[in-house]
Amino acid sequence: MKKIKDFFKKLNECTPKPAKVLFVLALISLILKIAFSLSPVFSDFYNRYPGAFFRMINAKLTGWFPFSLAETILMLMPLIVTVLVVMIIKVSKKTLRDMVKMMMSLLAALAFFFTSFTFTFAAGYSGTSLDEKLGISRQKVSADELYETAKILLDGISEVSGQIEFRYGSSSVMPYTLDEMNRLLQDAYIEASKDYSFLPAFRTRVKYVVMSEPMTYTHISGVYTYFTGESNINTNFPDYTLPYTAAHELAHQRGISKEDEANFIAFLVCLKSDDPYIRYSGFMSVYEYVISALYRADKDKYTALLSETDSRLRYEMIAYNDFFEKYRDNVAADISGTINDTYLASQGQKEGSRSYGMVVDLAVAYYKGK
Repeated sequence: MKKIKDFFKKLNECTPKPAKVLFVLALISLILKIAFSLSPVFSDFYNRYPGAFFRMINAKLTGWFPFSLAETILMLMPLIVTVLVVMIIKVSKKTLRDMVKMMMSLLAALAFFFTSFTFTFAAGYSGTSLDEKLGISRQKVSADELYETAKILLDGISEVSGQIEFRYGSSSVMPYTLDEMNRLLQDAYIEASKDYSFLPAFRTRVKYVVMSEPMTYTHISGVYTYFTGESNINTNFPDYTLPYTAAHELAHQRGISKEDEANFIAFLVCLKSDDPYIRYSGFMSVYEYVISALYRADKDKYTALLSETDSRLRYEMIAYNDFFEKYRDNVAADISGTINDTYLASQGQKEGSRSYGMVVDLAVAYYKGK
């Protein structure tokens, strides 16, 4: 027993004070994670209030940087790893105490990421589902329901398509800058928060990835980085996808952790906008999810629907496929897909990357209830 006490005493002496603080916070985080898993009600409360506060502060602080801090850290990773390896080699030649001190510091860094995730984002995976929050009934959908939902979405697109500029025989054109798009989405989120009390009302900014073209090879159109609080988007993708993608990442920033739910909140928020292109982006993005599901369920109904679709929308989808062909099959996409699947599965989304497409169930349930 004395040996154990002596061991922990020496370990305590070798641990830097900042590391001790991070270890205590990590312990609190572990207790929180257990509480989240035991109580969806507590998860909802934490996500809406303490969690929202931490996410907002994080986003406001990193918002002072005109660039993506997360992307900068990623680009510096080779340098960071090299420096760490050199430091470890140097310390290994010193005393055991110095080596232990270095190891405890590295463990504290890992503890920081765990704490940051738990304090800001973890509760969203354990709370009540979005369909419960919206008061809709999510069930297995039929081909007929997919067809009817797609028709409703087409009607929505038709209402705004007359105000959209299309390149001849090609894609649509976003009529403003990315910064203006961000402002319009922030306005839409403020409006949405009035109807959906689980959405906190605050203004932030979307971050634009500088290395967007190389990022496209990973098939990643956007990413929310919880440790910096940034909603990052890949600006290399076609115009009509950008508002919806940005709204999706902003949904994560507001505590909607699950991918299908973030997709649907992005849709609802886009519809809250007065801007026709934002609305078009929302309608068009979910329409594509729905008709993809319809194609798998009933090819005849899919063909019939496509024959009724405005030729400008067909050109939009053809232009997207032409754009994406260059990036479709590559090792980077396989690796990023595997990493994303593993992460999502670890958070209870067993469908992995397929969970993004589960927005279809929510869309059908939403319009079925109207």
